[in-house]
Amino acid sequence: MSSSTAAAPVGFAAVAAADPDRVAVIDTDGTSMTFGELARRVNQLSRALRESGLRPGECVVAMLPNRRAYYELRLATFQVGLYFTPVSHHFTAAEIAYILRDSGAGAVVLDASLIDVVAPALAEVDLDPRRCISVGGAPGWVDYEALLARYSTAPLEDPIAGEYMGYTSGTTGRPKGVRKGLSGRAPAVSAFTIGFMGRLGIRPGREVHLAAGPLYHAGPGTFSFMALQFGHTVVVAERPRPEKILALVERHRVSVTFTVPTVVHRLLRLPEEVRARYDVSSMRAMVLSGASCPPEVKRAAIAWFGPVVCEFYGTTEGSAAALNSEEWLSKPGSVGHPLPGMRLRILDADGVELPTGEIGNVYFMPPVPFEYHNDPDKTASAMRDGFFSAGDLGYLDADGWLYIVDRRVDLILSGGVNVYPAEIEVALITHPAVADVAVIGVPDPDWGQRVVAVVQPEPGTRAGDALAEELTEHCRAVLAGYKVPKAFEFRGELPRNGAGKLRRSEVRETFLADE
Repeated sequence: MSSSTAAAPVGFAAVAAADPDRVAVIDTDGTSMTFGELARRVNQLSRALRESGLRPGECVVAMLPNRRAYYELRLATFQVGLYFTPVSHHFTAAEIAYILRDSGAGAVVLDASLIDVVAPALAEVDLDPRRCISVGGAPGWVDYEALLARYSTAPLEDPIAGEYMGYTSGTTGRPKGVRKGLSGRAPAVSAFTIGFMGRLGIRPGREVHLAAGPLYHAGPGTFSFMALQFGHTVVVAERPRPEKILALVERHRVSVTFTVPTVVHRLLRLPEEVRARYDVSSMRAMVLSGASCPPEVKRAAIAWFGPVVCEFYGTTEGSAAALNSEEWLSKPGSVGHPLPGMRLRILDADGVELPTGEIGNVYFMPPVPFEYHNDPDKTASAMRDGFFSAGDLGYLDADGWLYIVDRRVDLILSGGVNVYPAEIEVALITHPAVADVAVIGVPDPDWGQRVVAVVQPEPGTRAGDALAEELTEHCRAVLAGYKVPKAFEFRGELPRNGAGKLRRSEVRETFLADE
């Protein structure tokens, strides 16, 4: 990036020491905090966690909205050898209690506004009240600000690297914590991470990062956490509407952000006169991941923002491939070339490697070894000879570029033929009447499964037989006949998680319950 320098410090503590007066975080209310100020609070919190009796290898569960406290806690656990596990505030008490038990949580830090949600879950686990910390204060909880005030702001003399332990989405069962080993050394940004970020156009220096997605999800949380490690200013937003995102980019001269294709699609659906109001020329790296991005959407985003739209293929377990705008334009539909030192394999159900161009299970060697916490069987089932699969189906072209076609769990087998929902969704989302879509396979006595499209129409669009016929003809023009949905259902809104990922299993269950 033009504004970065090769000599820029890497690592939060190094940045804070070298440039303490630089703004580190601009919170949702517009208040800001410098790297020096943030480092002092992180040191206080680090000492508080240690003094509470927590030892390296224990886990701190956090339930926080998009606020500065998320970074304070993540940075603190990262320098005292603890695992950091953020939890969605949309979870039920039963789901929260499960993660508290499964993670072996040694402490809980939450926003005071979420006490009523968490209290029933805490009643089911045995947690020391001295390790139940509330940001904002609440009766019976340790007050976060009062706790920090007891401790020194000086840098730790013996920092030990902690780790992020995110929980998988649980689409095929209960979520599991992805647990990576602790190094036992001082916190550091790995060469792999620096190289990975560089492939996406993200480098140390004086950049501005917009964190607009839910921080409890791996992508938004980790990319903005890395922004602080690289010396970037992080602008925090809480569920901003599309136009608000553009306003934040212009106001703060945002140069880097992580987002999902759904958000980009919504930005592109804004009226042209609305989009034209905002100057987005400061953007240097718009990173996409988390779902398939329709080629039309990707091309339109590049045309609007410039050749700054990057993409990568990865999971909570690790990242494997990436590409920039120029590369994507030469390899449309690809999710990237293997990252430095990374190896990819496409295997069939028996573990046999498939030739170029054939669709199979995507495997890659994780950059950092991991295990699913408390589930050795799940760990073993996801691995083959040291290679990991998240259950995605894809292929490699002759030049080694990776293409993802769908998730195996979503594959539809209709009349003995494989049908990939993602391909049909990409075709439908380009229709101007479609705001969102989920394609599912439902039982059929003749075909085994039939293809059904569940569509959320654009506001003001009349749902019904006429629209279904229009969408059928649209599909017939771009898809083989066996891929064209046999039926269309219309819904007011489709379920997506906070990171914008479609909850397809929920769509399928609702559809079958209504039949």
